Amino acid sequence: MEPQPSLKGLARELAARPPSLGPVRLIGIDGHAGSGKSTFAGRLAEELGGAPVLHLDDVATHEELFGWVDRLRAQVLEPLAAGRTAHWAPYDWVARAFGPRRVLEVAPVLLVEGVGAGRRALRPHLAGLLWMELPREKSWGRGRRRDGGELSDFWDGWERAERTHFAHDPSRPFADTLVRQSGTGYEWSSGTGATAGTADFLTPGDGLPRA
Repeated sequence: MEPQPSLKGLARELAARPPSLGPVRLIGIDGHAGSGKSTFAGRLAEELGGAPVLHLDDVATHEELFGWVDRLRAQVLEPLAAGRTAHWAPYDWVARAFGPRRVLEVAPVLLVEGVGAGRRALRPHLAGLLWMELPREKSWGRGRRRDGGELSDFWDGWERAERTHFAHDPSRPFADTLVRQSGTGYEWSSGTGATAGTADFLTPGDGLPRA
């Protein structure tokens, strides 16, 4: 990967892609929990002129860490595909209940970030899939340090769930862009073959929601 001076070039590339969900270019940002997806998505959204970001943490629940596809399809994908405003209810992880409904307007580009953003059920709707290139164990370690010991039990359950999910429904082999965070920003490589030859979603060592 070659260091990039800013995300402007990547934003232009993504904005130029054909729509994939009705009039919307749906861009998935996937990676292990703790890999920096949310921060990267926020910065990319700024370069896209304030593109909306849908966090999959707001779609998942304690009981359905990865069982949220039907809800996402009904509340978000189907309305946007028809060119209609979507109305969806985010999950409150403290109250353990869905909160008030929010509005998601049709936009030229919509970023959907979270573990599983590149899963099999979503890929047909994506105009692009970005993978945060940080090894699983390092990502999980970052997440655990960020959230503290009080969420240790949650993380134990999350790691088991994520291992199972990616073992049966990997995202990285289907990504067209790999992204790494560097000391000066972000580096990325795009195009066919960007993910060829490696598969760290299955190998430990070398990855909470809102990561």
